[in-house]
Amino acid sequence: MRAALLLIDFQSGFDAPGWGARNNPQAEARAARLPGHWRGARAPVIHVRHLSREQGSPLTPETGGTAFKPGLGPQDGEPVFGKRVNSTFIGTALEAHLHEAGLGALVICGLTTPHCVSTTVRMAANLGFDVTLAHDACAAFATNADTGWKVGTAPMDAQAIHDSAVSHLHGEFARAVDVEELLDTAP
Repeated sequence: MRAALLLIDFQSGFDAPGWGARNNPQAEARAARLPGHWRGARAPVIHVRHLSREQGSPLTPETGGTAFKPGLGPQDGEPVFGKRVNSTFIGTALEAHLHEAGLGALVICGLTTPHCVSTTVRMAANLGFDVTLAHDACAAFATNADTGWKVGTAPMDAQAIHDSAVSHLHGEFARAVDVEELLDTAP
């Protein structure tokens, strides 16, 4: 089954310093290897960007934070879906687009692993899509201790957050693989 490549939220707003410490500084470089491979195989490449409505968010058109990162933007004819929530399937025509194109499989990567990537992977699997997660083309940010969830909780390291998110997805909602394997086997 041919898989579409779904690139989630590779946008400049995630470079803002307010996000804090991040794991996997090579996520974008790894992800940028995938579109060319998909295009060379004439397989579909789909782009997603977060269009925040939160005041002060770096992910708004007004801040310039919705611009795609270099090497990860669409080429002519590649669909772009703008979302306002974590799931790429809510409030967009992504599901209809995939069905109309006869696509039942997705390879997903993006920012951030525990948020928009995880939510989209889970929902895609629940909708019946066969999902592969390019885990080394994703990244997460550390949490701070003052999240309001539990007083006295220590900050969580970005790598631990990423690893935990991938661990929860692999086997249940997706097959987690690295970019090198995808370049050898997909689309």
